[in-house]
Amino acid sequence: MSYLSELAALTDELIDAVAAVPKTQKRKLQSLRESTVQSLLNQNFLRTNQFEVQNRLAGLVERFRIINREPLGDALEQRLDALKPHVNDFTPEVLHFLLELSDKPAQKSRLSDLERLKEPEKDVVPKLTWRQIAKEDGWHQERALWKILDHAPSSDEEDYYEREHVASDVSIASPSTASSVPDDAPRTAQDLAIKLSGGEELLRRILDSQDWRNATHDVDPDGRQKKTPITSLQLLREVVFMLRGLPTSLFDLACKPVPDYVLEGVSWQTYDALVNTFSECGRKLAPLRIYASKKEKEEPLLQVFQDSLQRALQAFDQELTAIQGRFVAIHKDVIVSLVAMLAELGPSLAPLYVLSGIVQQVHRERNTKAFRYLELLYDAVGMAQMEGSLDTYKLLGTIFLDCFQVYLKPIRFWMEEGELLAGDRIFFIGKSSARPQLHQIWEQQFHQLVSSEGVLNAPRFLSPAVDRIVRAGKSIVVLKHLKRYSPVADRMKAEEPPMDFAAVCSDGTSFAPFSELFGNAFNKWIQSKYHSASITLLDILFDSYGLSRAFDALRCLYLMSDGATSDAFASTIFRQLDNFSTSWNDKFTLTEIAQEAFSQCVAGHRLSADIEQRYIADSPAASRASVRNTLPAIRLIYHLPWPIQMIISPAEVKGYQTMFVFLLQTCRAIYLLKHPLLGTTMTPARHQSTYYLLRTKLLWFCNTMMSYLTTLVFAPNINRMDKALQHALDVDDVGEVHSKFLDRILSESCQGKRLRPIRDCILDIYDLAIKLEDSHQAEMARLEEEQQEISRLSTFSASQQQQQRKRKTRAGRTASLYSKTGLGVGNDGEDDGDDDDEGKNAARVIREEKWKRSIMEDARARGNNKSTAAVMKEMHSDFERHLRFVASGLRGVARGSREDAAAKWDLLAEMLEGGIKEARHVF
Repeated sequence: MSYLSELAALTDELIDAVAAVPKTQKRKLQSLRESTVQSLLNQNFLRTNQFEVQNRLAGLVERFRIINREPLGDALEQRLDALKPHVNDFTPEVLHFLLELSDKPAQKSRLSDLERLKEPEKDVVPKLTWRQIAKEDGWHQERALWKILDHAPSSDEEDYYEREHVASDVSIASPSTASSVPDDAPRTAQDLAIKLSGGEELLRRILDSQDWRNATHDVDPDGRQKKTPITSLQLLREVVFMLRGLPTSLFDLACKPVPDYVLEGVSWQTYDALVNTFSECGRKLAPLRIYASKKEKEEPLLQVFQDSLQRALQAFDQELTAIQGRFVAIHKDVIVSLVAMLAELGPSLAPLYVLSGIVQQVHRERNTKAFRYLELLYDAVGMAQMEGSLDTYKLLGTIFLDCFQVYLKPIRFWMEEGELLAGDRIFFIGKSSARPQLHQIWEQQFHQLVSSEGVLNAPRFLSPAVDRIVRAGKSIVVLKHLKRYSPVADRMKAEEPPMDFAAVCSDGTSFAPFSELFGNAFNKWIQSKYHSASITLLDILFDSYGLSRAFDALRCLYLMSDGATSDAFASTIFRQLDNFSTSWNDKFTLTEIAQEAFSQCVAGHRLSADIEQRYIADSPAASRASVRNTLPAIRLIYHLPWPIQMIISPAEVKGYQTMFVFLLQTCRAIYLLKHPLLGTTMTPARHQSTYYLLRTKLLWFCNTMMSYLTTLVFAPNINRMDKALQHALDVDDVGEVHSKFLDRILSESCQGKRLRPIRDCILDIYDLAIKLEDSHQAEMARLEEEQQEISRLSTFSASQQQQQRKRKTRAGRTASLYSKTGLGVGNDGEDDGDDDDEGKNAARVIREEKWKRSIMEDARARGNNKSTAAVMKEMHSDFERHLRFVASGLRGVARGSREDAAAKWDLLAEMLEGGIKEARHVF
C-alpha cells in the first residue's frame, strides 16, 4: 500500500471517529477529507531525522577517543549496542532530546557517574562468620571448649594451660570464614538479647501476673457468674491503654467495661462507678481519635485542624506514658490510686472533651462548611475563658488561631493582590461571570457569597470586618484598571501584626473577653492592609479625577447653588415660554443655552441637555399654563468620568434631576410674580387691591419655600456632607455619605412617596401664580380695548380722523412687515436675525398681541366667563385651602414619622402657618 493510499484510509477513519458525519452527506465528507489530507501533507512539525542522530552519536564516540577519553567512548558505544534490540519509533526522538540537553559532554562527562545508574541490590544478606557465631552462642566465654588435650604421659599442668591459652587466642582471632559485615553494621534483635540466670522464673512470674486475663468465670451456688478479682495496678494499666485507644481486656472496642472483673477489696458498686467514670472518658475521646486518624482532608483548613488534634492527643499520650512509667519499674513503695490519676488527668481531659464535642457536632450537621470548625472553636474559647479554665482556654485558643492562620491566606491574597485563589471553596467573595462596564466594576464584578437562607459564607465572628475586607480587594482591582497599582514586592510592605495566641491574648489584656481581644487584633491586621489601598484610591479620585469638583458641579447644576448662573438659565427658558417660542425646544439649542449659562461653574464639554417629549404640551399656550408642563421635560446631563460614576450612580443623578425640576418650578412661579404687568388708570381700585393681595401671598409662599430649601435643607446638608467626606476611608464610605446626603435633601424637600400629595398641593399653588398673572393680563387687555373703543366713539374731529388715517397707514406698513418677517398665523418662531430694527419691532408687537389674545382666551376659558373679581376670589380661596392642607399635612406626617426629616417638616409647617393666621382679605 502506497503512502498516499494509507494516508487516505487513516484520514477516513479519523473523520469517522471525530466528525461523525453521516455517509449520506457525501459532499461534506469529501470537503472534510480534502482539507484534512491537505493539512497533514503541509504540516510543519516533522519527525526527527534518525540518520542525523546516528551520525551525531557516532561523531561523539569518535571525539571521545580523539581527546584521549577512550574509556568514555567505549562506554557510550557499548550502551548504543545494547540499545539496538530495544529500538522503536520514539527512540530517535529520545536520543535527539538527550543530545539537545547535553552540555559540553567531552569536557564535563565523568565515567564514575555511570555507577549511580546501577540499581542497588535488594535484601543483601550479610555473610555469616565464626566470630558472629561465637558471640551469639557464647563460645568465646567457654574456655573449656577450646582446650587442646595432650594425652602424653609426661605433660605437666603448666604446659597444659599455656597451650590452652595460646589455642584459645588463635581460634578467636582467626575465624575460619571471611567476614563481609563491617564493624559499624546495625545491630539486630539477637545482638541485644541477653541471657539471664533464672529467666524461667521471671517468665513464669510474668505469665502468672497476666493469668487473670485468661481466667474462667465459674458460677457460684446462687447461679451468678463469679468475677475475677484484679489489683489496682492492673486496673490502672488497663485504663491507660484504653485512654490511649488501645485494645484492652477490661474494656471492649466501644470503651464499655467488661462485667467479668472486680477490684480486690472494693465493693462491686464502687468498682462499677469507678470503671464507668474512666469508660466515659474513653468514649468521649474515641470520636476525637477516630477523626485524627482518618485520611487527611483536601481542604487546608481541615488539614491544619486535624494536625492540631493529633498534636493535642500526642501531648495527652505523653502524659499517660509518664504516669505509666512511674509504675513500670517500681523501686520504692508508691500508692496506686485511680482517683488520684483521674484528678491528675482532669486538666488535660477538659479541652479534649471540648474538641470531641466540636467534632461530633459537625458530624451531626449536614452540608457544613470547613469554617464551621472555626465558629465552634471561637465559641468554645470564649466559654472556657468565662468559666476560668485557663488550660482549656490556652489550648483551644492556640488551636483556633493556628487554624485561623490558614483561613487568612485567601483574605491576605485578596487584600494585597485583589485576586481570588483558584479552587478556594471556603472564601466568602465570588466573582461575576459576566464582564461589567468600567463604572460598574465596584458594584457588580465581585459579590459576597450567601446561602439560600441569606447567611454569609463566612464565620460569624468575621461579620463586622467583611465589608472592609471586600472593599480593600475592590480598591486594588480599581487601581489596576486605573494603571496605578504597584505590586507588593515593589512597594514598602507594612509589617503584618502577628495573629498567634501569645500576641492576641497577651497578659496585659487577659481580663478582657476573648471576642474583644480577637476583634482588636484582627482589626489591626486588617488595617495594615486595608488603609494604604483605600486611601490611595481616594486620593486618586479626589486629586486626579476631581471628585470634589464633580460634587460642586452637581450642586451648581441641579441644586442651583450659584444663583446668578441658575437665574440666567431659568430666565432664558421662561422668556421663551412667555413668548410662545418653540425654538428652544430642541436638545442642541437647550445644550447651547445650558453651556452658556453654566460656563462659570462646569466644563462645557461635560454638560449637555435633553428634552423628554412625554412632558411636552401640545401647544405653546398649554406649555406655559402649568408648572407640570414642559419644565419636567428639561434634562441636564453632566458627563462624569467612569471612576466618579462608581460613587455617583445614574440612579442618584435621577434624584438630582428631581430636585432640579422642583427648584425650576419654584423659580417659574417667582419669575411670573416678580415681573407683573402694571395696571392702567382705568383699572378698578378694588381689582388692583385684590390682585396685589393675592400676588403678595403667593410671592410670600414661593419665597418661603425657596428660603426653606436653600437655608434649611441644602446648606446644612452640604456642610454635613463635606465634614463626613473628610473622615471617609474608602469608596463605599464616600458613596454612603453621598447617598445619605441625597436621600436627606429629597426627603426634607417633600419629594418622597409619603409626601407626594403635599408636593402636588405645592405645585397647585405654583399654578395659581400662573393663573393669577394670566387673569391679570387678560383683564388689562380687556380694559385697554374698552378704552380704545370709547376713545374712538367719543370724538369725530378732523384731527382724530387724520390720526385714524395715519393709524391705517401704519397698520398697512405693519402688515407688510408682518409678511416680511414670516410671522403668519400659527408661526411661533423667533425673528430670523434681520438687522432691520423696524422689522424686529413689528415682529415683537405682533407676538405680544398674539400673546395677550391667547392669554385672554385661556383665562376666559378657565374662568367660564366669570368676572375678574369672582375668579380672583376663587383663587384666593384655593390658595388658603391649599396652604392649610400643606401645613396640616406636614404636621401630621412629622408627628407620625421617626425619620430625621420629620423635624424639618415640622419647621416648614410652622413657617407656613404664619400665613394662615393673618386676617383674611374681605372682598
